[in-house]
Amino acid sequence: MNLAALLVLPLAASTALAQDTSRTAAMDSLTARLRALEASVEVLQKQLTEQANNAVQTHSHASMELTGRVVINAFSNERRVNNVDDPQFVRRDTSGGVQQGGFGMAVRQTMLGMRTTVPDVAGGTLRGVVDLDFFGGQQPSTGGRTFPLLRLRTAHATLHWTHAEIMAGQEIPLFSPQNPVSPAAFGTPNFVGSGNLWLWLPQLRVTGEVGSSVRLALQGAVLAPTSGDAVGAFDTDFDAAEKSRRPYLESRVRVRWGVDPTTPMEVGCSGHLGWVNVAASPRPRPDSLLTSSAFGCDARLPFTDWIELRAEAYSGQLTRGLGGGAIGQSIGAGGRPIRNEAAWVQVNVRPTPVLSGGAGCGIDDPRDADVLQDANGRLQNTACAVYAIIRPAGPVFIGAEMRRIETRYVGARFANNHLNLAMGFEF
Repeated sequence: MNLAALLVLPLAASTALAQDTSRTAAMDSLTARLRALEASVEVLQKQLTEQANNAVQTHSHASMELTGRVVINAFSNERRVNNVDDPQFVRRDTSGGVQQGGFGMAVRQTMLGMRTTVPDVAGGTLRGVVDLDFFGGQQPSTGGRTFPLLRLRTAHATLHWTHAEIMAGQEIPLFSPQNPVSPAAFGTPNFVGSGNLWLWLPQLRVTGEVGSSVRLALQGAVLAPTSGDAVGAFDTDFDAAEKSRRPYLESRVRVRWGVDPTTPMEVGCSGHLGWVNVAASPRPRPDSLLTSSAFGCDARLPFTDWIELRAEAYSGQLTRGLGGGAIGQSIGAGGRPIRNEAAWVQVNVRPTPVLSGGAGCGIDDPRDADVLQDANGRLQNTACAVYAIIRPAGPVFIGAEMRRIETRYVGARFANNHLNLAMGFEF
């Protein structure tokens, strides 16, 4: 063995030893990582098991999701309005001509909701929704708005397939389906009485849809008829629309597109048809039926992640039963149905996840010749609102809105500035 070989042998032995040590260290590191991963999986499995055990279960063993919004509103008005904490139009001044404004607070726009989803029902997915709030009025007592009444908003089930769905229950009608964003108007949406129809009605709705990236849908619905007349506290009777013995009928064509399926761009046009019996006899005659009809279009266009446009416009007659059409008026001069044109538009921005805001206006313009020419005849109603919402942490939100409403009566015009501060949390 020569000298070179003697020198190489220790070097080779040293290299082999270093490689073995490196392999051992790598194996120890891999083993530690696997053990850490196993521990994480075990913790995750325990959490999932606890979550499944703690989930709300229905009688059919379907899980139930609870949602809600707890909110307190502080508000002020300069003049008399139809509803102080969420006004839609301005009332005439009293005979003395003194403005009657004020300040108040309420929690009755607090909302509760339940959601359930059941897969594999008749080849589709069944989704159930129930929404409640405390905007159903107040107890006739010294408590007033601090004793609000529970109200059912929506309650419906939808069986959804890839290109079709069937919905049964109480929901917003096909006609005028959009609503503006507002931190101050949850009980009754903003711009009601100034272009926005909103009333939830029992209905059976069918939808058929074609397309993928651009989806075209045709919808039809049979709805409960309603004239918008006030009813008693307990026992009820048929109103003028129900006495027609005919349901409301509505249809809508819509187009949806966009990458995000939760906030697609949407444009639609819809029609409404119904009847109201104005005869004293409960059995309608052809000459005692007035037609409730309307045609309109709507849009919801989220152009980017931070800016969105919402708008509706319609023309019709006898639309009070859909939620405040013709500024809450129905039959006017000469027993004729009041015709009206109405529209609203709103732009919403969200520059950061914490801050959002928007502004919009609406108008309802009944035909002057149709309105009763007395002191209470409302000829036009306009509303403009600007709002901001801050979400400083988690589910907490703070919102503020300023709304200016102008109502024109026969021979007079009255305006009110409504200020509203909302604070609460969502879950």
